[in-house]
Amino acid sequence: MSFGVVQFACSDDVAENLATATRLVREAAGQGADVVLVQELFEGLYFCQEERAEHFARARPLDAAHPTLNAMQDLARELGVVLPVSLFERANQAYYNSLVMVDADGSALGVYRKSHIPDGPGYEEKFYFRPGDSGFKVWPTRFGRLGVGICWDQWFPEAARAMALMGAEALLYPTAIGSEPATGYESKDHWQTVMRGHAGANLMPIMAANRIGVERVGPGELTFYGSSFIAGPHGEILAEAGRDEEAVMTASFDLDALAAERAAWGLFRDRRPELYGALAGADGR
Repeated sequence: MSFGVVQFACSDDVAENLATATRLVREAAGQGADVVLVQELFEGLYFCQEERAEHFARARPLDAAHPTLNAMQDLARELGVVLPVSLFERANQAYYNSLVMVDADGSALGVYRKSHIPDGPGYEEKFYFRPGDSGFKVWPTRFGRLGVGICWDQWFPEAARAMALMGAEALLYPTAIGSEPATGYESKDHWQTVMRGHAGANLMPIMAANRIGVERVGPGELTFYGSSFIAGPHGEILAEAGRDEEAVMTASFDLDALAAERAAWGLFRDRRPELYGALAGADGR
């Protein structure tokens, strides 16, 4: 399987962002990608920098009338590629940070709703999104079994391991991460290291697609540091984008060979689930 990851700067014009995503997906497909990952909430600016009721109007039901989803389904069908599509979902009175897995024939395989919702200066997502109720998802796409987390999900090894246990052959993480307004902490290396650990611990490739650019929403601003990457099954970085440049990256993997390597290493054979009860509670008891 060949994976593509793209990154770009978002404006607050949905049509413009969709056109950019479409152009870069086409470029990745032209380089042979079977699966192309686009960043989190790519339809517009990262509005979660502030708490304003007007931003709820950005959400739409994930149905046949969703224009961005329809366009991405048509693109997937035309190019014969798998497209995980990150969208702001409205479901009656509930709002979610969601992803639709679109298969290479344009069909929607299902919806994942972001499980872990951050809350802090510049990333005030709990104001907008309910914690996801979908559970972790692994989809059998045309090219392989894919698990997907969304941004903050990627910091939790439990999520990656759960998807691996569910049969994932690769993990994909659409992302929006950058500067920390309150502390000035530079999280880029930490961010990559955590996910490289998921790759190595589960012996499977990991893709992360981040946005770039300075975005001003309300009184504040965030600088997104890009650095989207593809990590191999031992945690090695095989491709990495720059901090402030539009990019398309690809890497290919022999999934059958990786399945054999996982079996030979014994990481899943030697697990002791009966000893992991502390993981099921908030305080380790």
